[in-house]
Amino acid sequence: MGLISPYIFAIVVAWIMAHLIKYIIALKRGTVKDVVDQIFISGGMPSAHAATSVALWTIIMLKDGIESGLFGIASLFVLIVAYDAMKVRRSSGEQGDAITQLIKESGSKIRLPRSAKGHSLLEVLVGAVLGLIVGYIVFFALS
Repeated sequence: MGLISPYIFAIVVAWIMAHLIKYIIALKRGTVKDVVDQIFISGGMPSAHAATSVALWTIIMLKDGIESGLFGIASLFVLIVAYDAMKVRRSSGEQGDAITQLIKESGSKIRLPRSAKGHSLLEVLVGAVLGLIVGYIVFFALS
């Protein structure tokens, strides 16, 4: 292995690419937040969680093979990340939005909660495709 770990490099590149795409989409929509918020935004197209986990999964598949224990663990990791993004975080984000609306409508002085957004199936699928592409490119670039 060289000076750069393809495992870590794929994760970093996929994360940067996903957030760059989110930034471009936000620019087109006119909804850009400040730079720090935009870099660490939760939810949106594409899913950075899916992109990074699938990029890592792809590198493991190509370097270690589909029969390796590491590939099995990575496969489980990808499934958990995707499920969490679409079901758990999306649901809690919707609940947070509902609570925020209730607080606003009631005129309460309670501080509004932060509502983290989850992902739709399409956002997760696009993130997964991005991760697959990044994983292949990183694997062949660093091999």
